[in-house]
Amino acid sequence: MIEVLRGDAGLEAWLKELDERTAAGDSGPAPALPDPVDLPDLLLDLWVPHPDVGELVALRARLDREPELRALVEQGARSLTHRMGEVEGGPDAPHLPAELGAAGRYFHVLVYLAALPAVRAYHRAHGVPDDVSRRTLADLGRHIGVTRRRYGAGGLVHPNWLKLHFRGEIYQLGRLQFQRARLGEQLGRAVADAGGPAGPGDAVLSVHIPDFAGPLTPEACDASLEQARAFFPRHFPDERYAVAVCYSWLLDAQLPEHLSERSNIVRFQRRFRLLANDGDEPSDRSAVEFTFGDPELPHAELPRRTSLERAIGDHLRAGGHWFVGQGWFAL
Repeated sequence: MIEVLRGDAGLEAWLKELDERTAAGDSGPAPALPDPVDLPDLLLDLWVPHPDVGELVALRARLDREPELRALVEQGARSLTHRMGEVEGGPDAPHLPAELGAAGRYFHVLVYLAALPAVRAYHRAHGVPDDVSRRTLADLGRHIGVTRRRYGAGGLVHPNWLKLHFRGEIYQLGRLQFQRARLGEQLGRAVADAGGPAGPGDAVLSVHIPDFAGPLTPEACDASLEQARAFFPRHFPDERYAVAVCYSWLLDAQLPEHLSERSNIVRFQRRFRLLANDGDEPSDRSAVEFTFGDPELPHAELPRRTSLERAIGDHLRAGGHWFVGQGWFAL
């Protein structure tokens, strides 16, 4: 497996990073791979789809027969959990070559499973309620389901995203997820220039909208925000979060031109003070991926079943583009 990875320059650099972090002592507690007998129940608790449970149980058994694979999984888990909870920390989680089969598709799932005891201990140390911990970490299963729906096979289409969950950086609170983050230069300057209570480099809550979590109604968003306003001062009292931010195609300022003012998306967008996206690169793939499930779908074939599908597809077919917008509001 290592030789296959070293055949790719980017993956060789990733392996080197893991080696350097290990040599420098930049690694967390010893990983704890789940016992094969306990693994099925653990996977179901994480909302892993049933078709993937059997594959992961079989792959877990391989770890006991393939020391090279096991050592790499454990090295990845140690690197992931080093300085647990540190904002914007952790190693990269790149896609691995298809020729590795199930070991490549599920590699990062195994890393996250090995890191599970460490992140649960971190949650307990901060008094995070069990239900919040469970729903946050269950995003692993949700993303495995998204991957299977798109490609017909298990794995993680966005493996890097889940490191936020397994490092204690993001929490599911009702309909929305809230990431402990820091303001970048552009948006931070905009907040400060508008007289907001934060500036570049300050702590903020970055808002994310997960799939398969119900309608994005104003009532659901209000409830999530109320939970966030109580949750972070209680469980992270040394961190001050006075601003919420969002970076998403849902904040593209063109959307209200194509959707009803009463639509959930437009009402969500109206919560934020938006920055102009003039000069930004188009992000058509994001709009297509999160609306239709597959960023590779030809624009000419995009269905028109809902008002959102019609808005996204018709705009693209007319030669337009969609952009990732960014915005903020005071908490």
